[in-house]
Amino acid sequence: MKFLIVDDHSLLRDGLAALLRQFGADTEVISASDGASAIEIVTRHGELDAVILDLAMPDMDGAAVLEAFASKRPDLPVIVLSASEKASDVRRVMALGALGYIPKSASHHTLLAAIEMVLAGEIYVPPLMLSDAQVGASGPAAHKLTPRQLDVLACICRGLSNKAIANDLSMSEKTVKAHVTGILRTLGATNRVQAIAIARDSALIA
Repeated sequence: MKFLIVDDHSLLRDGLAALLRQFGADTEVISASDGASAIEIVTRHGELDAVILDLAMPDMDGAAVLEAFASKRPDLPVIVLSASEKASDVRRVMALGALGYIPKSASHHTLLAAIEMVLAGEIYVPPLMLSDAQVGASGPAAHKLTPRQLDVLACICRGLSNKAIANDLSMSEKTVKAHVTGILRTLGATNRVQAIAIARDSALIA
């Protein structure tokens, strides 16, 4: 597992790095103190598994860094870690492609759980912020799923894991994760249970 932490505070970077190493002895953590360095690292390190990005940095806004990441590595999961708990900030970064939003007031347990969700292809927004910060749209948008996404959604509704879906549809687990993320974003869901409910309400799945 390889992570990039982007934050201008060295103490926070060090603390996060120690926390992330709980994922296993083989976990590697790279740090960047500014947006420009982070963009350079993402360009050079194609094997990164996820980025944890501060929203407020001195050299460039975290949203601008997020846009650069989306341009260079649209497949790279980015989790925003911010002091802000404004729903408008959550909506803004999720619209730019972030897959998670974690307030800095969150516990270590919440942070690790959120990262695990994002690595599994899901989306994380704190429950208390969710009602004011919908990350997608159901209804007509639900019918914008591709045929392959509908196949994956049908498997999700059957309760299959990513590995089982990969075997069932003859694709890699990485591709399944990408499809699951796309499905959740299109449906405006943050997890599989919500996706199943929306799919049934929209008559996408019987």
